[in-house]
Amino acid sequence: MSYIPHREEDRRRMLDAIGVGGIDDLMEEVPEELRFCDELPLGRALSQQELIEEIDRAAARCAGSTVDAFLGGGIYDHYTPSLAEATMARPEFYSAYTPYQAEVSQGTLQAMFEFQSLLCDLTAMPLANASLYDGATALVEALWMAVSEGKGRTSVVVPRTLNPRYRAVLHSHVAGRMTLDEVDVDGRGRIDEAALAAALSDDTAAVVVQNPNYFGHLEDVRAVSEAAHGAGALLIHVFEPVSLALLEPPGAAGADIAVGEGRALGSPINFGGPLIGLFTCAERFLRKMPGRLSGLTEDQDEKRAFTLTLQTREQHIRRGKATSNICTNQQLLSLGALVHLASLGPEGFRRAALLTQERALRLRDALGAAGAEFPFPETPFFREFVVRIPEPLVAALLEERIVPGISLEGDYPEYGSCRLVAVTEKRSLESIDRFAVTAGRFMEKRTGGRHADSAPL
Repeated sequence: MSYIPHREEDRRRMLDAIGVGGIDDLMEEVPEELRFCDELPLGRALSQQELIEEIDRAAARCAGSTVDAFLGGGIYDHYTPSLAEATMARPEFYSAYTPYQAEVSQGTLQAMFEFQSLLCDLTAMPLANASLYDGATALVEALWMAVSEGKGRTSVVVPRTLNPRYRAVLHSHVAGRMTLDEVDVDGRGRIDEAALAAALSDDTAAVVVQNPNYFGHLEDVRAVSEAAHGAGALLIHVFEPVSLALLEPPGAAGADIAVGEGRALGSPINFGGPLIGLFTCAERFLRKMPGRLSGLTEDQDEKRAFTLTLQTREQHIRRGKATSNICTNQQLLSLGALVHLASLGPEGFRRAALLTQERALRLRDALGAAGAEFPFPETPFFREFVVRIPEPLVAALLEERIVPGISLEGDYPEYGSCRLVAVTEKRSLESIDRFAVTAGRFMEKRTGGRHADSAPL
């Protein structure tokens, strides 16, 4: 059942229509001794997230304990305002088709325009579009656009600090069409700047940098930007939207194209999807930008109106001149992201990011106190970090229904037995402490009660 809130004006009009002065007048037929006029014995008001946690705890008493998952690697379990889900569930939005006819699609086009505007504010980029599949394919589109602008350049520098799933998608999409030059990881878990400098050439069309990178580490984006531009190449910045509440936006760091995964905005995790690609760029790339662009204009009566300004896919009149074959309209997810950002506002969005970082630091410090080993102890990070967790401890954590992050061994054999642990504002203090206590108990058994610092995990 839809929840439709009433404004005070709505209440007043209804009361006037039935001829009463106030809500209490509706109770006149109920004897006074039967009315409850005291304060309800309720606890303090809870935030939405606290209420969800309380409901989860109550449900766990019936169905067994829940799982505390510290998984990340590109898909993060962030708080989603209920307002976003409620708005997306309205039939006029979830059943809307691609807005071919502006005259019957004003609501969809306005939501698309507002989403683009907020995305520009968030990234400090002048141009944003809508309707890309996910972050990985948004990056593919960015590479195509960079190479088309490169005047014969066909090489793109891609660091190993980029999400391995993204790198796999790049290799499958661009094989035989352009060259991907991979740059290794340095001793701090970031782009090896010396290797980057050596990889740049007259054939380099673009350099990709992910910040925070796959390990959660903060890259020196300005340094990478200077190196790329110094070689006449473009900078493609892969961003994560929640991190931009605290970090320098791509536009300020010198990005020419900035792409990312927007699932953390407005869409709860549902077996990993659905996803939504975010795409922003410099204004000079307007005509080569993939997807759709909604614009603000005026109708014949000089009233504000919205129109689908740009569509670059091959099914439209561009035909063979199309710069993209992105077809599916992801506007429903864009709407969720829009409502998410608008409902939290700048301060609420920043508070969520700060709480995320605070809880990530809490777990990292607690694991350090238990004797955990960190391959990159001095590298600044956001939300997730790399820690060495031996398999016996992994088994002990799983026994406690704690999923201790993603194993790095398959994608980065040099970091065997290391886990990528992600902590968001939705991980409760109890679950964080349970993780640390389990690690501490394992350490005590392993060291025979010696001080945790004497032997790392």
